[in-house]
Amino acid sequence: MPDTAPEGLEGLAYGGDYNPEQWPEDVWAEDVRLMREAGVTLVSIGIFSWALIEPEPGRYDFGRLDRIVALLHENGIRIDLGTPTVAPPAWFYRAHPEALPVSREGMRYAFGSRGAICHSSTAYRTAAAAVTEQLVRRYGSHPALALWHVHNEYGVPVSACYCENCAAHFRRWLTATYGNVEGVNEAWGTAFWGQHYGSVEEIEPPRATPTVCNPAHLLDYARFADATMRENFVRERDILHRLSPGIPVTTNFMTALSQCDSVDYWAWGREVDLVTNDHYLITDGRRTHVNLAMTADLTRSVAGGAPWLLLEHSTSGVSWQPRNPAKAPGQMARNSLAHVARGSDGAMFFQWRQSRRGAEKFHSSMLPHAGTDSRVWREVVRLGADLDSLAPVRGTRTVADAAMLWDWQSWWAQRLEWRPSEDHDARERADSFYEALYDRHLTLDFAHPEADLSAYPLVVVPALYLASEATGRNLRTYVENGGTLVVSYFSGIVDEHDAVHPGAYPGVLRDVLGLTVEEFSPLGEGERVRITAADGSELTGDVWSEFVVPRGAETVWTYADGLAAGQPAITRHRLGRGTAWYISTRLTPAALDTVLGAATEDAGLTPRTDLPRDVEVVRRSGESGEYVFVVNHTGTDTKVPLPGHGTELLTGERAAGRLALPGGAVRVVRLDS
Repeated sequence: MPDTAPEGLEGLAYGGDYNPEQWPEDVWAEDVRLMREAGVTLVSIGIFSWALIEPEPGRYDFGRLDRIVALLHENGIRIDLGTPTVAPPAWFYRAHPEALPVSREGMRYAFGSRGAICHSSTAYRTAAAAVTEQLVRRYGSHPALALWHVHNEYGVPVSACYCENCAAHFRRWLTATYGNVEGVNEAWGTAFWGQHYGSVEEIEPPRATPTVCNPAHLLDYARFADATMRENFVRERDILHRLSPGIPVTTNFMTALSQCDSVDYWAWGREVDLVTNDHYLITDGRRTHVNLAMTADLTRSVAGGAPWLLLEHSTSGVSWQPRNPAKAPGQMARNSLAHVARGSDGAMFFQWRQSRRGAEKFHSSMLPHAGTDSRVWREVVRLGADLDSLAPVRGTRTVADAAMLWDWQSWWAQRLEWRPSEDHDARERADSFYEALYDRHLTLDFAHPEADLSAYPLVVVPALYLASEATGRNLRTYVENGGTLVVSYFSGIVDEHDAVHPGAYPGVLRDVLGLTVEEFSPLGEGERVRITAADGSELTGDVWSEFVVPRGAETVWTYADGLAAGQPAITRHRLGRGTAWYISTRLTPAALDTVLGAATEDAGLTPRTDLPRDVEVVRRSGESGEYVFVVNHTGTDTKVPLPGHGTELLTGERAAGRLALPGGAVRVVRLDS
């Protein structure tokens, strides 16, 4: 079995996507010289090179790639070698136009972008396997090879295809999943609206319909599309494992909830040797560093807590948002090291040299259009030196304080049509709960709803509409054994087929929460509700309210107005040795902080009142020692208390008691053993 770390790297990975095919060969020597100056240790190559490797069917030309690989190896730079299967050549689509995906509305996409693939296409699968095998036979034992990189960002920009090939493949998937058409009819509830099927052959993909499509049909098609992409990854991975033993295989994820929402990364995390991730700041006015932390925590959790690798982010602005601001001086390093704090064993970028042509020519790079006499280049060189100083951190694990439950399939189900309120957004709830706990300086793991939660004193559930019976049992056991649970509204409602659990809401969570919900009462646009406690304190909610009936739970806050006036709004249920909280409305940030403050007290988590807002303190621990990362996202100098004495790795200075932290800076203290 391959190792889970890039082969041959002794320190942290540093570098990025290298696309020398975009440049004359006389530029390559300069590239490599500057890579060495910047401290680059790893580059990703070949990801979009299928048309150059196989210029016509069955004829392979590795001359250019041979020269690139040799040049990198001569200069001590390790290689993350891509299988180029995200971008089949024009000749392939001319021969196999059916391999281009079809939209739900029936439009077949054209060649000329990237990722335009019907993953059910036999022709695509055959051609992808062939080019992968040729590539691994040539480079599988090359001494510069550190990592295999399959495809690129599965699910971006197309995950689901609705063509006839996919229809046939979907029927096979349904038969394998349910056994026969009776199983499909039962799972999908086809008795409703007369949607009963007499045979599996009658079932089509959920193409555009005049009104709402069967939600269970849509949900299963999302699962099918994800599984089909994963089948293709596994096919390539197995070729690489067989012919290049000992070299880990990855594909770059996009776990940021705003950037790729069609992939179940819990399932994908089990298939890769090393979890890698691409992350780009969404500059929509929110605190971008909070989303960065959330994405890094989620990626680490997909990796099972093990070190992972940031395979792409940007040195400065990107090119595909409505507005693409530059990063502030120092922000690139701060972003990079914040990922390292939360488990990444390096910092990689898209891309090395900024493109002159193509769709991403305004996307920032390590070597910008402005060249080496530029702020970005100077920061790139400085970051390389900093990462070299942090080599001892490699292989250690980030230490978490609490956990948040998240499930991509539940998210898919929750976004289907005809839900009680379009104002309720599962991702917004996850963001809000995460930000509230981030501001309490807690480091979070994410966990699948059926995972072992016994290590966490606090578990929060911001949005878990779809929850299995096993999830209900798991959360009850967690609380009975002493855990503190916080559940937000519209959780536990349906099973894996989007069927409402029998009985009152919240379905499988009734017992652990000690209550039932008789009815949802979503609020009108802009409408708010007041919530009061016995001591006179008042909170505010919007979007949602419910008619809650305690059945063992105590009422902590009560609706003061609205249709549910006088009814419980927030409850607390003591069960076994633990406690379960329920929040039946969308609280304002200040109100949510109040409730989570009470829950963290139940969990025995000590508040970090000694830390300023937007200053992160995150720990990594392992055989090489204990490391404290302190990241200052403010422009103000501050002092941060340390849990002991140690050496600051970026400056070499001794640190004891309180660590001086300049505005915008990062410090990493290796504690004395």
